[in-house]
Amino acid sequence: MAQKPISDSHIEIEETDQANNLVATYITSPSGEKGRRVDIIIPRDSTNYARSILNAFLPAGYPHSVTSDYLEYQIYDSLQAFSSSIAGMLSSRAVLEGIGVGDSGASPTAALLLSVLQESMGRIATILFAHRLGTSLEPECKMYRLAADIFNDAAMILDCLSPALPKASRVMLLSLSSVLRALCGVAAGSSKASLSAHFATQGNLGELNAKDSSQETIISLLGMLAGSLVVSRISTKLATWTAMIFLLAIHLGTNYLAVRAVCMRTLNRQRANLAFSTALDHVEKHADNNNLWRGLIALDTLLGPTPNDIRRRERVFEEDGVLRWNGEALGHCKVGVDLGTLLSCFNRKDETTGSYTDAPDFGRLLTIFNDVPYIIWFDEPNKMFLVVLGKDASPEAELSAWLFALYFAKHGKEKDEVLLDALKRTLEKIRGIDRGILGHLERVGWDTKTSALETQSGTRIKRPAHPQGFRY
Repeated sequence: MAQKPISDSHIEIEETDQANNLVATYITSPSGEKGRRVDIIIPRDSTNYARSILNAFLPAGYPHSVTSDYLEYQIYDSLQAFSSSIAGMLSSRAVLEGIGVGDSGASPTAALLLSVLQESMGRIATILFAHRLGTSLEPECKMYRLAADIFNDAAMILDCLSPALPKASRVMLLSLSSVLRALCGVAAGSSKASLSAHFATQGNLGELNAKDSSQETIISLLGMLAGSLVVSRISTKLATWTAMIFLLAIHLGTNYLAVRAVCMRTLNRQRANLAFSTALDHVEKHADNNNLWRGLIALDTLLGPTPNDIRRRERVFEEDGVLRWNGEALGHCKVGVDLGTLLSCFNRKDETTGSYTDAPDFGRLLTIFNDVPYIIWFDEPNKMFLVVLGKDASPEAELSAWLFALYFAKHGKEKDEVLLDALKRTLEKIRGIDRGILGHLERVGWDTKTSALETQSGTRIKRPAHPQGFRY
């Protein structure tokens, strides 16, 4: 609400909604015989019925209350939900045929037992999948959002195949279909929650989810109405499969476009590869005599890489833990590994005592990384970086460790250089540069305060404090 005087005797008050749209204007007139008069002027647009209907499905304050990629994502998401509703009706008809609807010899008890088996398999799969991949669902929400629909479409295809198989095989096929739907439910639910948190910019996550449910409801309703017409006119197997493949192609295509439209601001492993390699290329290009500090000053002239720049370059599906520099795979990295895994790289464990002996290199490695909240070892035969995190390691520290691994994977050791010497030299070279790069990325729009690198539940270690310890 804004108030401004028109004259000494008139006051105009403007009333706006959360989207900053003018709702009404109140104008006070000077006092007369009957006292002060207040006139209300309502814009014609505020009585627009189309806008009123849209307000029932869009978050309050749209478009200011959501990110800029919300509308494009929702358009594609609505199209995929519409096609999925129709395809789901075709697959449901096939399941009903498979369990014997219309067959006088079919047993209701057998159909009930099949339903119980499917439900049981699905619930067990839900527990196992959530335990195995629960940690990775948020950092890789775009990948799992698309994977969820791939699982769902695969389940529909199995449902359509079931009537053509013998009863024993049919039971196995429908049970597998139930497992795939359970995987879809876990992946879709978790990834959708992460995407909703990304879209909500004004603490309106609950309201945004409620409006999203309203959108899904109306789209599903329209899909069922259209599906009723499709199912009633399609009866042959050829027509059913033709319609199913066409609908699933639309479903997956629009899903792919939907997740590609999302512009995430957190740095997961793939986005960290793209952002760090771009920034390091610029730093090295402007470095004087391989002095990265001089190149760091030149970051002020680099306008990116912004989250939108990386959105266009990132893949929906990426190899787990891979380190890439401008598309070239250089190795792999694991973040949050336990100290025992790292220790096993230096010496074998004594089966009797359970102790590791004769590991002087391990002690030197601890000394090298004593002042940083992480320890990194490079397993040369497997081209694998192992990152052990300190108890107080912040998200910036995790990103710094990833940057270290990426830089070392790119440049490696010098000729005849010992690995520990190379790790020490790289740490001395990168230390401080990493904070400059993270600061630059934060300035161009990245969220470096949220951890998105760990895709499995990791561990932390606590080391004695160093007098001149370095903290992030």
